[in-house]
Amino acid sequence: MRSELVIRPAVIGDTDTILRFIRDLAIFENAENEVLTTAAHVHRTIFSEGATAHALICESAGKPIGFAVYFYNYSTWQGRNGVYLEDLYIDPEARGMGAGKAMLKHIAKIAVDNDCGRFEWSVLDWNTPAIKVYDSIGAKPQSEWIRYRLTGDALLELASS
Repeated sequence: MRSELVIRPAVIGDTDTILRFIRDLAIFENAENEVLTTAAHVHRTIFSEGATAHALICESAGKPIGFAVYFYNYSTWQGRNGVYLEDLYIDPEARGMGAGKAMLKHIAKIAVDNDCGRFEWSVLDWNTPAIKVYDSIGAKPQSEWIRYRLTGDALLELASS
């Protein structure tokens, strides 16, 4: 018999668990060397007053098996906030039990409860198991948009120009 899933807001005591999930996700995405975050970063950006990121923990049988981090964005065309899912990760041994889909449903409910007009995220093009889940819930890829990013020296250079 499967254990019931519990999805709850993360608390500051979950910091080490969140860091573990972040590292595990980076390993899964072949980007472990890109993780720069520390416990201090997590405290400041998720748990401090005025933090704009939010985290959820998914548990099974009282054990954390996954996490999600999301934040609110804004659509000028809709005149409404949206939710952007930054990360969603489920431990490999817990995959297939519906935890990822349950997390998506939970965040969708947060979006609806907060009158958001959108719930968006990005997925690596090779992550076919995740893409299958997203397709199964009715999500649609946004192929007409190209995602851009500024980081590191390019970000500093533009900011100081």
